[in-house]
Amino acid sequence: MTERVRLGRTDLQVSPICFGTWQVSPFWNNPPQQPIVDAMRHAFELGVNFFDTSNAYGDGESERVVGRALAKLPRDQVVLATKVFAHFYPDGHRHGDLSHDFILAECDASLKRLQMDYIDLYQCHFYDQLAHPQEIVAAMEKLVERGKVRAYGVSNWTVEQMRLGHRHGNFASCQPPYSLLRREIEADILPYCLAQDVGVLVYSTLHWGMLSGKFHGDEIFDDLRKDKVDFTGERFKMLCDRVRQSGEMAERYGLSVLQLALAATLMHPAIDCAIVGIKNAEQIEQAVGAMGKTISREDWYKLRETIRV
Repeated sequence: MTERVRLGRTDLQVSPICFGTWQVSPFWNNPPQQPIVDAMRHAFELGVNFFDTSNAYGDGESERVVGRALAKLPRDQVVLATKVFAHFYPDGHRHGDLSHDFILAECDASLKRLQMDYIDLYQCHFYDQLAHPQEIVAAMEKLVERGKVRAYGVSNWTVEQMRLGHRHGNFASCQPPYSLLRREIEADILPYCLAQDVGVLVYSTLHWGMLSGKFHGDEIFDDLRKDKVDFTGERFKMLCDRVRQSGEMAERYGLSVLQLALAATLMHPAIDCAIVGIKNAEQIEQAVGAMGKTISREDWYKLRETIRV
């Protein structure tokens, strides 16, 4: 299945499902890498050409895994996004850094880990209170001029931070958290991006797996979810029940609950891509099944009412 959308005002043609790689990190207990590598290659076979990572995921380990996975794929058919912000050190400590010189140096470090000559989309992972947007833009534009970056964007910036950034440079994309259970950005960021033709690739689209429909409410987690209120106690059981209630609607459309959630997410006119964290080939096969699928307007609103916090 080959489907492509333009990412905002860039010339990047990407699959609506983006393969995310945050799972290659201690937050997810460092799962086995080979199944993820195999899944990335299988994703490409299934029509996924968009892959997202960051220097922060495992202090560069995710980028190394992505580089290994994509090394044998045709580079001109792959769109690779990574991020800069984490300034990490051998002893494990880190801090934020979007200073001019760090951006330039870290881009070279990311390229080396990725085994690539250029990055398609280079994103500021968070907002740096100590870096003026002019400084950030000066570095990003140098990277574009040198052919190391095709486009640059932001992640986890507020709408006001984005407005400030756009006064100084061409931040072409935005990567915020969003799912049917976390819709805050509908109030400001999504309308702003739609008005400015800023590409939007949303992450945590399945709410850390909640919207996969596979949980019953009695599971116990040893990863980052163990500290999330949505995955403990009566609230966890309540959310699992609401997600299960969408099963009948999903069945009517010939979709799984996971595919229904992704299809509904991609129907928002401001959202170009949904990033999905994938750990194996079966998961990417499921996610790809959401591409090109839609539901009726009536069911879209009914689903949002059913799956609500």
